[in-house]
Amino acid sequence: MMMESEIGEQLIAANLKQFLLVLAVSLGVATLPQIFSWFRQIPYTLLLVIVGLGLAIADVRLVTLSPGLILLIFLPPLLFEAAWNLHWKELKQDFLPICLYAIFGVIISILGVAFGLKQLAGLSLTTALLIGASLSATDPVSVTALFRELGVGKRLVTLMEGESLFNDGMAVVAFGFLVALPLGTVKLGFQPIFIELCTVVGIGVAVGSLIGFGISYLTQRFDLPMVEQSLTLVSAYGTYLIIEDLGGSGVIGVVTTGLILGNFGSRIGMNPRTRIIVSEFWEFLAFFVNSIVFLLIGDQIRFASLGENIQIIAVTVIAMIFMRALSLYILSLVSTNITKSEITLPEQTILWWGGLRGSVSIALALSVPTILPERNEIIATVFGVVLFTLLVQGLTIKPLLQKLNLLGDAGLRDQYLELAARHVALERVLQHLQVDQRPGIDPEFYRYQETLIKGEIDDLQGKIANLQGDYPNLRDFSAEQFRSELLAIEADTYAEFVRSGRLNKELAPMLQDVLPNSKET
Repeated sequence: MMMESEIGEQLIAANLKQFLLVLAVSLGVATLPQIFSWFRQIPYTLLLVIVGLGLAIADVRLVTLSPGLILLIFLPPLLFEAAWNLHWKELKQDFLPICLYAIFGVIISILGVAFGLKQLAGLSLTTALLIGASLSATDPVSVTALFRELGVGKRLVTLMEGESLFNDGMAVVAFGFLVALPLGTVKLGFQPIFIELCTVVGIGVAVGSLIGFGISYLTQRFDLPMVEQSLTLVSAYGTYLIIEDLGGSGVIGVVTTGLILGNFGSRIGMNPRTRIIVSEFWEFLAFFVNSIVFLLIGDQIRFASLGENIQIIAVTVIAMIFMRALSLYILSLVSTNITKSEITLPEQTILWWGGLRGSVSIALALSVPTILPERNEIIATVFGVVLFTLLVQGLTIKPLLQKLNLLGDAGLRDQYLELAARHVALERVLQHLQVDQRPGIDPEFYRYQETLIKGEIDDLQGKIANLQGDYPNLRDFSAEQFRSELLAIEADTYAEFVRSGRLNKELAPMLQDVLPNSKET
């Protein structure tokens, strides 16, 4: 017994040292752009991949990636964080094209890549299908982070994130079915595929909704920020594990729970301060997990294996890029004809080229059973393609955005928001100064302070007016920001009444239809 205890302690110590080493390297990479300005041109996640490649060249292996590590430890928080921050109103507007991309886009990608590999690379149909399924899940983390940094339109971000969230689930379901085919545990046919898909997705949505709404109503009964924050963490991992045990899609379940808690639960069950605390917690956790994942992706590359399978990798890259273009342009046309809401050609082009592959693809490839004869070729091919998408597509997405004139005005908006925040803060200081007249303080002191503050407020008002005069688009942005604040005040008031017992249910917002959108005025 003592020997087993000592072995367990040594194992824990070794794992902790590995974890701290990975974390130290990741955080070291995070500081590089602050020290060397040139590195600011490279998205942080891609910089991690490049550093990981450097470690791989030096044959320094930090941790061995496994499908369990990615799917059970890394994936749930990344899915939950993205779903938590995805606004249902924006998702609903483009729900049809997102579903088309996530369902039919995955099918087209799998079949197209499999056909190309079988015809041009001479692989067996089973191997070709498994490679196609592994690479059908997009993972544009670095691209969407770059979108936000550059101020790219919200619709493009929603389309890319929404597709990624839902096609992850579709890819995992498709891969599971295709893995089971050569093992003889399922039969090929439309009916069994359809039943399996409905069962897996149905369980994921049902259980995810139950957990999401359950926690939403539970948090109405108390106001404990740390407990509510912990509940969201437990829900992310708990939802995934429970649904996987029930035979459903844990990915779909976590996305469903995250969407409900982010759009419904955070409004009716959390006060504004708690929402900020929880959102900042998930922002930190996503940064933390992504830092580790992308570093390890680069670190796990085996260059000798890539060289042996370079022809298969090249065919896969060409087939994958071609099939994504084909599916995106066709499905976008279908969506436009149905919804009458056009996705422009430049936006389609960015969606096509920004469809990077990442941790989910690697996890699926690593989970191929060892009894399959071409498992090593599958893993090497997927690693090679993921590396191509991250380094080639990821590093060229910004020049493409510039070429297509899709860069936004994020810098100007940040500047305006800072000026507006300072203006509101000084107005509150002035109000407090005028109300709180304390005994023993010279009235002349109050008048002097009031004069100084009014001078600063006038200066800020002048800067805001000049900024809006030079960039008229900021007027619409500022109006929309103020409208959002008014809507938030209404929603927070209803939530406060529900928590205090003065209402039995959450009321539907009235101002959503009363207050005009800036684009409508």
